[in-house]
Amino acid sequence: MRKLDAVVREYHWGSRTALAEMRGEPSPSPTPQAELWVGAHPDDPSRLAGCGVPLDAHLAANPAGLLGPASLAAFGPRLPFLLKVLAVDAPLSLQVHPDRERARTGFAEHGYRDDRGKPEVLVALTDFETLSGFRDPAATRALLRELGVPGLDPMRAALAEGDTAGALRWALREGGAVVDEVARAAADVPALQHVADLARAHPADAGVVAALLLNAVVLEPGQAVYVRPGVLHAHLRGVGVELMANSDNVLRAGLTPKPVDVPGVLSLLDHRPGPAEAPAVEVDGPLRTYRTPDPEFRLHAVRAGAVLPGDGPQLLLCTGGSVVVARDGESVALRGGESAFLPHDPANAASVTGDGEAFWATVGG
Repeated sequence: MRKLDAVVREYHWGSRTALAEMRGEPSPSPTPQAELWVGAHPDDPSRLAGCGVPLDAHLAANPAGLLGPASLAAFGPRLPFLLKVLAVDAPLSLQVHPDRERARTGFAEHGYRDDRGKPEVLVALTDFETLSGFRDPAATRALLRELGVPGLDPMRAALAEGDTAGALRWALREGGAVVDEVARAAADVPALQHVADLARAHPADAGVVAALLLNAVVLEPGQAVYVRPGVLHAHLRGVGVELMANSDNVLRAGLTPKPVDVPGVLSLLDHRPGPAEAPAVEVDGPLRTYRTPDPEFRLHAVRAGAVLPGDGPQLLLCTGGSVVVARDGESVALRGGESAFLPHDPANAASVTGDGEAFWATVGG
């Protein structure tokens, strides 16, 4: 087992307090701290504490021994997942991620960052607000009637035909012209306060109008949302632990100063309406598992008394208090924001002690 030095990424939407306080650093921080990356993504790999070796280089030196034969055969000589803490003080971009097949095509033909799909699961550490997936068209039409903006008639007409994709297409291409009117009206509709907030942060951005179509979700601590490839989403506010396939493929539709790719987003879109998807949750004593269908990853919340089988590569991240993870005569102590890599060791399970809370990332199955 090796303790890791994780990377803090700074973006304008980050918090000046959440990650600093979790990591026991001076708060507020001088700049917004948005993401804590724990893993071996080549853009910002964690490093082995004490020697500074990047985790991806460490794995490349002995992939069979550190990753195990099953992970190596399925995903090659790399860690198949990336663990993060998100600290969201302002909305992220409206975005979608590709599945594995379209990521391979996009990488070869369209300049994607890598050839891997990017499903995600996020578990809230605080109340966490997000937009995820298309609301039922009838419910959206009712909200639009309450909003009372005539300029949205084309979107209402598309929804009346059950054409969610058409409604989004119109919103992203034409909706910028009615953002001001939508913002004023949304301020008087309790269920659309988040849309008024988005308009203040992103005036004239067509993504504000697109947000009218999406499920608005507030997670309580411990609750989770699962974002499949193709699901349009935007995180709005809060702190959460996120586990994903080890990819950085993002196509943006709006709510951002970064380049958007509306045709690319529409080509990836899963436009089936329904409630935001939550992972199945299984509780076994001090182990709480958030089960998704993805072979690359599985996320578990753990407390003292948890026993962690050693098959496959693993990451352990402490999010509060302190924990000690021990296996085969060695141990690593972790405080809030600290993490460790546990290599493949099927003969030895690890044990967790201490008064803290932690998240354990493993290969799916």
